[in-house]
Order: sequence, then structure tokens, then C-alpha cells
Amino acid sequence: MANRIRSMTGYASASRELPQGTLSLELRSVNNRFLDLQFRMPEEARACEPLLRERIAARIARGKVECRVSLGNSSQAQSATTVDEQAVAALLSAAARVQQLAPGARALSVADILRWPGVASGQSLSAEALREALLALCDQALAEFVASREREGARLADFLLERARAIAGIVEAVRPRIPALLQAQRERLLQRLADSGVTADPDRLAQELVIHAARIDVEEELSRLEAHVAELRGTLERGGAAGKRLDFLMQEFNRESNTLGSKSVDSDTSRAAIELKVLVEQMREQVQNIE
Repeated sequence: MANRIRSMTGYASASRELPQGTLSLELRSVNNRFLDLQFRMPEEARACEPLLRERIAARIARGKVECRVSLGNSSQAQSATTVDEQAVAALLSAAARVQQLAPGARALSVADILRWPGVASGQSLSAEALREALLALCDQALAEFVASREREGARLADFLLERARAIAGIVEAVRPRIPALLQAQRERLLQRLADSGVTADPDRLAQELVIHAARIDVEEELSRLEAHVAELRGTLERGGAAGKRLDFLMQEFNRESNTLGSKSVDSDTSRAAIELKVLVEQMREQVQNIE
């Protein structure tokens, strides 16, 4: 199956219920020139970051991607928590001694005692089990994440193709006018010479007419616009990470529309150049969203 055009904007999430609580993984992304991966996760999952980074980078080429991991405690895990009474007694004894030495010291709260290492213990998730669960969630979320970017990419591709058809229509409308415009300009120059009463050297006159015709002839620009439209369609059909190539094409489209406007010698061609610039700008804005 051919690669599809993808947007750089996407979102997906996946979760799994474990005896220790709910493990969740969330992916979201926005535009970026390169791939920028950021992770937000609890410390017990931090060792899995390199593996998650490798998995995501294998499927995503561009975009600012945030991966958020969370592990919420379940009521079952909370009820299974036990307290080491000896550890509590030792901690309280040490706290009492500190208060004798520093009477102004704050007394320990219940929350302080429970957070103290070794006091409370419960059903914990092994590092291996956490890694396997996280990688499975990452694969699940990545599948939906890529699919969401492809769905948005398909809409962007349709938008670009619609504008490309409009550009091809403008080229088709302008091209038949070129011979008549060149002939009208030639006749206008000859009439000016006749009105001025100046007798021009025939060879020099022919040379000047050729030079002037070259200055206002837009056939080359129209041909390049047609070539760019064909390249745009081919790039969208091939799919994949095409954003940078499409961005370069937008620069070429813009160059030809500017040249068409500068060479214009009648109002219809000037309007066509303006319409081209509007269409190119609309495409350029959307291309910034493509991976």
C-alpha cells in the first residue's frame, strides 16, 4: 500500500487496567520543521523513554510530538497497602529526638510518615511488566495516531489538488491570449513610430520588436506552472513525508506567478496573476501542516 500524505497535527491515547492502577499513554503533535519528541512520565517509567522514543521515531518523521504517560493507583492497590510498624516506631523515635534538639521543628504528619521510605508498601509493578505494558500501549496509540494524521493529510491533499486544478484552469485561459497580446504590442509600437515620424532601420526595428516580445511573452512561465502542477500531483500521489518538497514547490509557484504579473500588459493577465498568487498563498499555508 502506498504511503499517504500525513498532517503534522494528530492525537491518540490508549490505556490499560493493571492491578496497580490505570496505565495511560497519550500522543499529541503540532507543526515543527523537524521531529521534536518530548516526554512527560512518572519516574518509575523514565527508564522506558529510550524505547518509546525509538518506536515513535520509526513511524513519525516531523512534528513536535508530546508523549504523556500516567499511572493511577487503583482502589485495590490502595487497600493492599501495609504499614511497617517497626519502621513507624523508629521514625517517630527519631522525630522525637529531633524535636528535643530543635523544639521549633514541625511535627510529622500522617502523610509525612506514609511517604517515608520503607513505611508503606503495596503491590508494585515490576520494571519488566511496566516496560511490556508501555510498549504495547505505545504501539496501540501509534496506530491510531498515524491514522489520525493520515485522515487529516487526506483532507489537506484534497485541498491542494483543488487549488492545483484552479491554477491549471488559469494557465489554460491565459495561454490562447498570448499570440493576440504579442501582435497587439507589436502593432502599438509600430504605430508609435509612425506617429512620431521617425524612420527606423528595418534590422534595428526587427531586433527591438523581438526583444520587446521576449519581455512580455509568458509562455515559459505558463509551461513551468504546468510542470509544477504535474509535480504537485505526483508528490501527493507518492505520499510519505512530502512536506519539505511541497514547501519548495510553493516557492516555485510563487516565483512564476510573480513573473507573470510583472510581464502582464493587459488587465486580464494581471487579474490572472493576482488569482494565482492567492491560490499559491492558500496552498503554502496548508503545506506548513504536512509532514
